[in-house]
Amino acid sequence: MNKSERQAVLAKIINSQVITTQDELLEALKVAGIEATQATISRDIREMQVVKAQDASGQLRYTIFRGDSQSQLERLSNSVREVGLSITRVQFLNVIKTLPSNGNLMAAIIDDIGFAQVVGTLAGHDTIVVISPDEASAKWFNAQYQKAFIS
Repeated sequence: MNKSERQAVLAKIINSQVITTQDELLEALKVAGIEATQATISRDIREMQVVKAQDASGQLRYTIFRGDSQSQLERLSNSVREVGLSITRVQFLNVIKTLPSNGNLMAAIIDDIGFAQVVGTLAGHDTIVVISPDEASAKWFNAQYQKAFIS
């Protein structure tokens, strides 16, 4: 089975089942008749932009992250208002605190938008470090976050 076929099955599994770990994903693939390694699944998750996010019932699960840049800006604004708690700028970095289990999803949105003022993000359970190339860019990002938070 080639990569695109495996990823199509992965997407179907993620969209139809509650999958919370890579082990569960490997098992679901095995049930579907596909043998894969942990390393292969990790690469697929990265390429497919699979992130962990809370579903409507509050359970943390894998979901596929999608959207064009305009809807991503809207999604970021909504995410900032719904789960953002604070932002602190330290020189060329911004540290964002979120509600628990929301750091990865918000970081994925920021990464996907591709702001020129953001080099990259590091995300944890409830904290995101947004890395900018310089202080002016970090100030710009901080101002955009504050604007979204107030809106």
